[in-house]
Amino acid sequence: MIAYHRPRSLEEALAIRAARDVAVIAGGTDIYPAAAGRRAWGDPTHKDVLDISAIPGLNRIEETEAGWRIGCLVTWSALRAAPLPPLFDGLKAAAKEVGGAQVQNRGTIAGNLVTASPAGDGIPNLLVLDAHVEIASPAGLRRVTVGEFLTGYRSTGLRAEELVTALLVPRLEGARSGFRKLGARRYLVISIAMAAGVLACEGGRITEARLAVGACSAVAQRLRLLEVALRGVRLHEAADVVAPEHFERLRPIDDIRASAEYRRRVAKQAVRDLLRALA
Repeated sequence: MIAYHRPRSLEEALAIRAARDVAVIAGGTDIYPAAAGRRAWGDPTHKDVLDISAIPGLNRIEETEAGWRIGCLVTWSALRAAPLPPLFDGLKAAAKEVGGAQVQNRGTIAGNLVTASPAGDGIPNLLVLDAHVEIASPAGLRRVTVGEFLTGYRSTGLRAEELVTALLVPRLEGARSGFRKLGARRYLVISIAMAAGVLACEGGRITEARLAVGACSAVAQRLRLLEVALRGVRLHEAADVVAPEHFERLRPIDDIRASAEYRRRVAKQAVRDLLRALA
């Protein structure tokens, strides 16, 4: 029989996490469909469940001197409703694309990251936000960048005794962000390719550019060469800087949704469209 744990404090949750091999859930919008899929293929097994949704204080978005702290229980719907600056417009746009209203009301931004799917809509946005992951264990807290946290296809650096407690986003004055996603249909669809970006400008020229592409590699990728090429460029000319060599690190695959070549081509177009929109 599966054991179900619903602790009322972080300390209790960490003790359970350290002592048992458990499946951690917050919104449960990924773990339950995955379990149903396994059962459909003849695997009825399921780990004991650690439900962290009753832990107080983890469902808040808090502004700090350094930036913003997004608790691990903050849902997509809560993020969309929060009074956040244009820096978060891309993440908010992704929030509109994650499943239907029911999923957006239950699913969490942190859970989308921990799942570590190449097609996770929040991940490219967190990369360009330079977000850090706050991780708790019985030994204390540690912080890593999102890039360090993601170690491969559906793989993270989260240790067996640890829980993600928050996402930390630093300030970037005067910045704006955006998001573009291509799927086989308009809504309720897994990404074929997606692009996220953050731009900061002064005097009509780009002072900082952060761009990332998702669903085109095992892990979403920052476009570092393009970011460097965009510094100092006039904002309205940014889309013209985009070139094939900026996408050479992408490793798209052929699957039921699209070919690798198509993914690479539309990723480039998505980035161009995003830069034009931000201009």
